[in-house]
Amino acid sequence: MQFCVKKQNKTKTERKVKANDREYNEKFQYASNCIMTSKYNVLTFLPVNLFEQFQEVANTYFLFLLILQLIPQISSLSWFTTIVPLALVLSITAVKDATDDYFRHKSDNQVNNRQSRVLIRGSLQNEKWMNVRVGDIIKLENNQFVSADLLLLSSSEPHGLCYIETAELDGETNMKVRQSVSVTAELGDPNNLATFDGEVVCEPPNNKLDRFCGALCWRDKKYPLTNQNMLLRGCVLRNTEACYGLVIFAGPDTKLMQNSGRTKFKRTSIDRLMNTLVLWIFGFLVCMGVILAVGNAVWEKEVGSLFQSYLPWEPPVDNFLFSSFLSFWSYVIILNTVMPISLYVSVEVIRLGHSYFINWDRQMFCSQRNTAAEARTTTLNEELGQVEYIFSDKTGTLTQNIMSFNKCSINGQTYGTGNEQEHLPADRLDFTPFNSLADPDFSFYDDKLLELVKVGDPHAQEFFRLLSLCHTVMSEEKSEGELVYKAQSPDEGALVTAARNFGFVFRSRTPGTITTTEMGRTVTYSLLAILDFNNIRKRMSVIVRNPEGRIRLYCKGADTVLLERLHPSNQELMAVTSDHLNEYGADGLRTLALAFRDLSEEEWEVWSESHQFADKATDCREDRLAAAYDKIEQDMMLLGATAIEDKLQEGVPETIALLSLANIKVWVLTGDKQETAVNIGYSCKMLTDDMGEVFIIGGHTVQSVRQELRRARERMVEMSRGSSFPSPPSSFMDSISGEFGLVINGHSLAHALEADMELEFVSTACACKAVICCRVTPLQKAQVVELIKKYRKAVTLAVGDGANDVSMIKSAHIGVGISGQEGIQAVLASDYSFAQFRFLQRLLLVHGRWSYLRMCRFLCYFFYKNFAFTMVHFWFGFFCGFSAQTVYDQYFITLYNIVYTSLPVLAMGIFDQDVPEQRSLEYPKLYEPGQLNLLFNKKEFFICIAQGIYTSVVLFFVPYAVLSNSTQSNGVPLADYQTFAVTTATALVIVVSVQIALDTGFWTVINHVFVWGSLGSYFTIMFALHSQTLFRIFPNQFHFVGCAQSTLLKPVVWLTIALATAICVVPVLAFRFLKLDLKPQLSDTVRYTQLVLQKRRKPAGRSLGGSRLGTRGGSRRSGYAFAHQEGFGELITSGKNMRLSSLGLASFASRHSSSWIETLRRKKNPHTPPRLKVCNI
Repeated sequence: MQFCVKKQNKTKTERKVKANDREYNEKFQYASNCIMTSKYNVLTFLPVNLFEQFQEVANTYFLFLLILQLIPQISSLSWFTTIVPLALVLSITAVKDATDDYFRHKSDNQVNNRQSRVLIRGSLQNEKWMNVRVGDIIKLENNQFVSADLLLLSSSEPHGLCYIETAELDGETNMKVRQSVSVTAELGDPNNLATFDGEVVCEPPNNKLDRFCGALCWRDKKYPLTNQNMLLRGCVLRNTEACYGLVIFAGPDTKLMQNSGRTKFKRTSIDRLMNTLVLWIFGFLVCMGVILAVGNAVWEKEVGSLFQSYLPWEPPVDNFLFSSFLSFWSYVIILNTVMPISLYVSVEVIRLGHSYFINWDRQMFCSQRNTAAEARTTTLNEELGQVEYIFSDKTGTLTQNIMSFNKCSINGQTYGTGNEQEHLPADRLDFTPFNSLADPDFSFYDDKLLELVKVGDPHAQEFFRLLSLCHTVMSEEKSEGELVYKAQSPDEGALVTAARNFGFVFRSRTPGTITTTEMGRTVTYSLLAILDFNNIRKRMSVIVRNPEGRIRLYCKGADTVLLERLHPSNQELMAVTSDHLNEYGADGLRTLALAFRDLSEEEWEVWSESHQFADKATDCREDRLAAAYDKIEQDMMLLGATAIEDKLQEGVPETIALLSLANIKVWVLTGDKQETAVNIGYSCKMLTDDMGEVFIIGGHTVQSVRQELRRARERMVEMSRGSSFPSPPSSFMDSISGEFGLVINGHSLAHALEADMELEFVSTACACKAVICCRVTPLQKAQVVELIKKYRKAVTLAVGDGANDVSMIKSAHIGVGISGQEGIQAVLASDYSFAQFRFLQRLLLVHGRWSYLRMCRFLCYFFYKNFAFTMVHFWFGFFCGFSAQTVYDQYFITLYNIVYTSLPVLAMGIFDQDVPEQRSLEYPKLYEPGQLNLLFNKKEFFICIAQGIYTSVVLFFVPYAVLSNSTQSNGVPLADYQTFAVTTATALVIVVSVQIALDTGFWTVINHVFVWGSLGSYFTIMFALHSQTLFRIFPNQFHFVGCAQSTLLKPVVWLTIALATAICVVPVLAFRFLKLDLKPQLSDTVRYTQLVLQKRRKPAGRSLGGSRLGTRGGSRRSGYAFAHQEGFGELITSGKNMRLSSLGLASFASRHSSSWIETLRRKKNPHTPPRLKVCNI
C-alpha cells in the first residue's frame, strides 16, 4: 500500500516550475499528485476513531461512569449496565465512520490509479496519476480527465486550441475553450517537447477557479499566462484529438482540491441548548450526590456506629467521612440515568427518519427534471421548523433562467406583444416559409416585425445583423441546416436565436472570420477585434469588416453605460428608446441597448496599434485594455433595445406569500441590476403596492449611506406613529408596526457592511418585510447572512442554484441548493436540495414544522420518563441508610431505556403530528412557535423534570405507604424489598406508557405496536428473569425465583399500581383540559375546526391559482445583466477555430386566534405595539 503525504511548499509567494526537470522541482518539496480524502487506515482506524468519538462530552462522561463502576467499593451496579449501551453507541458510530471511509478509500484508489501518458526521457510512458510530479509533461487524449492543473503547451487543433468540459468544477456542461501560448503551440511532437526547458513562475496554490497569474520564461523571453492557458484537474477534454500540458499544481495543490475544503459543521439550536442542559443535569446530579453523601455521613456517625460490632465497615472504609466519599460516587453511578446514552442514539434515529420522509415526499418531486428532494444531512431537520430569514438568489432560483426574446425597440418603434400565456398557439409566428434555418422552438407573436424585415427595412436588418455578429456563441452544424448553439449564458443564446429566426443566421466562425446567412445569402465578415465583456464594462463589442471593405463596430450592453456613449445626434431617438426601456422594465424584462459605429481605415489602424500594445503589457494589462476599449466605444449610433423575459418559476409568488404569513422574511441577494431585481420583487409578490413604502439605498459614500438608512428609519417611525423623530438604531425597531421594503445596491452595501455601519444596516433592514440587495458579489452574500446571524440570533436559510451562491449557502444555518440551469455546485454545498423554489414551502411548513414538533415532544417526554425513573433512587436513599442500594434490580435498570421505553418514544418522535399537512399549509401561523422556540426551551425543560420528579415521588411513596403496613392472607408482611421493587417498577412502566399515549397526537399502527408491545415485553421479560429456568442455569445471578409471579398475584399490589397511576395521570389530564378550554393554542383551534368540518361533511382545502411574471404600472426601470464570463472574446480573436463537432391563497381565518403568539412576541419585545394595518396612500 502506498501512503500519500502532502509536503509543504517552502515558497509562499510564488511557484517556480521547470519543464522536464524533476530534480530541480523536487527542491521545492511540491505535493505529489496523490490525493487522500480518507481519514483512516487499518492501523489508525481504532485509535483515531475512538479518540474522535471521545471528543464528544457525552461519550467521555459515560466512559467516566464506566470506570467508576469498575471500582468495587463504590459500584452498586454491574458494569454492563453502562458498557452495553456505550459499546453499542460507539460500535454503531464506528461502523458508520468505517463505511464512509471505505468508500473514500475506494474513490481515492480509483482516482490515484488512473493511467496517464507522461513524457519521460523523450518517450511517452504510462504512469499512475499518483506518480505524476510537478514539471512533468502529460499527453491528454479526447474524453480523458485532466489529471493535474496543466499549462496547455500544444494541441492537435489549429492555433493551439482545445475544448474542455468543466462539470466537475462548476457543474456547467457547456464546452469551454482553452488556448496555448503561441510560442509553444507548434511543439506538438514528443521529440520537441522532450527538449522543452521553459520555466513557469506563477502564483502559489489557491482556490480561485477563474484566476491564474504567471509567466513563461523560455529562450530569454517572457510570455504572460492567464486562466485561458490552463487546464484544471477535473476537466474533461472534448472534441480534441490530443493535447500536451505541463504540470503546474498537483494533488492537494490543484484548484479542485483547494475548493473541496471542509464544510462548516452546523449544529441546531436544540443541540446547543442540549449542551447547556447536559451541564445543568450534571450539576443537578452532583447536588443530589452531595445531599445523599452528607446523609450517609450523618447516618453512619449517628446510627451506623451502633451496628459496628456485627456490621463493621468493609475495608478500606475506616470512618464515616470516607464512607460518605465513596457513597457520593456510588450515587453518581446510580443516578446517571437522568442523562442516558440512549438519548443520543434515539435523536440520530429520529433525524434519520425525518430525512427519509423528505427524500420520499412525492409532492417535492420534479417530473420535468426527474429530480427528487434530497436531505443531504441528517442533523438539521428540526432547524427547518425555526427559520426566520430566507436569503435567496434570483436568477435560476426565483426565475427559471430560461430566456425568451419577448420584445424589442427598433428605430423608435416597439415590437412584440407579450408572452405565450397571453396568446393562442395559432397566434405564434411560423418562420419556416420565410427561413428554412429557423429554430422551430422560437416563439414570437408580432407579425409587424417580420414584415419589416421582409421588406428590407435597413434599421431592422442592421438590428438583427448586430445580434448575429456581436456575441461569443459557438455553433455546431450537425447536419445541413441543423444548427446547435453553445452559449455562455441563456441571454446570449436567446438573442442569437432571435436573429436566426428573423433571417440573420450565425453559421460558423474561425479565429478571423464570422460566417452568417443573411436573408438567404451567405456572408463572411472579417473579425478584427472582440472587445470583451466584464462586470465593470457591462457591455461587449466586435469590430468587423464586411465583404465590401467597410469597418464597423457593433456594441450591446446595459443601457446605463451604453446610452452615455452615443453620438449627440441620437438625443431624440434615445428619449423614445428610454421610454420603451421603462415599459419593458415595468414588465420585469431584462433589457439591453444596441448601437454601432463606422470606423475609417485610419481610425482602425491607430486604435489597433494601441490595443496590441495594451494586450502585450505584462503589468496592469486589464486596465490598459479597458482604457483602449473605452476610447473606441464612443460616438455610437443607437439601433434600439431588446427585452428578454426570464420567467418566474412555477409557484414562486404563492410560496413567498405563504412564507410571509408564517412570519418568515425573504431577502433576495442578486447580481442583477436594481431595476430588474425590483421588478422581479413585485412580480413574485415580495414587494407589494400595500407596503407603506419601499426605500432605495443608493449612496456612494459611507456618510450618504448612513443618512439614507437613518432617513428610512425615521420615515418608518413616522408612518407607524404618525410623528417624525430620530431614533437610535438599537431601539427603534420596537416601534415599527407597518410593512416596508428595502432595496440596496452593491456599492452601497459595501459601505453598509463596514464595521461601524453594520448595526445601522441591520436595524433598518430587519424592520422591513422584504429586502433586495442588488449587484452583490458572492462574498457580500455571505457577509449579509453572517450579519443577521450575528445581530438577530435568528435561524437563517440560504437558497441558490449557482456557484456564486456557495459561500452564502455554507454561511447560513441551513443551505438549500436548487438543481437548475447553473450546474450542481450549489447542490453539492447544500444541506437540502430540490428542483424548484416552490418546494420550500413544504420543506419548512410541513417537514420542518413536524420535525421541530416531534423532536421537542420527544425530548420533553424523554427527560420526564428518566427523571421519574431515576429520582425514585434518590427518595429510597433516605430509607436505606444512604447505602447506595438501588430500588430496581440491575436488569430492569439496563433494559428500561433500551427495551421498555425506547420504541414508543421513537415512534412518537418519527411519526407524530399535531395537524395534517394540508392544515400546516393553510394556517402558516402554526409555524411561529418554532421561531419563538416555544416547544422546547429552558422553561419547558424544568416543567418536564418537575413532572418527572412529581411522578417519582408518587411512584415511591404510594407503594411504600401501602405495602409497609400490608400483610398477606396468612399474616406474613408484604413489606419485602423485591415486592416493593416489582411493584414500583411495574407502576413506573405503566405510568410512562399511559403518559406517552396521552402525548401522542397521531396514532399509527406502529405507535400501537410499540406502546403496547413494549408494555407486554416488560411483563414477559420480568417473568422470565424470575423464572426457575434461569435460576437453574445462573444461580448466582437470579436469586429471587418466582418473586414477580407472587407479587403480581396479590390484589393489593394492583390496587397500589392503579392508585399511583391515577395520582400521576389525573392532574396532567385536568391541566390539559383546563388549558385547552381557557387558553387554546392555534393548533388546538385548527384541530377543533377540522373536527367540526368533518362532522358537517364539508371539504376543506385551498385553491392555488397559476401565476406568471405579472405586469404593473410605473416607471421602474429594468436593466440587462450579463450572465456569461469574461475572456471568450480574447480567445476567439487570438486564434480560435470555434469548431464544435394571484396569488390564490386560502384566506387565513382570523377567527382562529393566534393572540397567544402575539402576546409572547410582546413579552419578547415589550415596546412592540399591536400590529397596525398599513394602507397604500
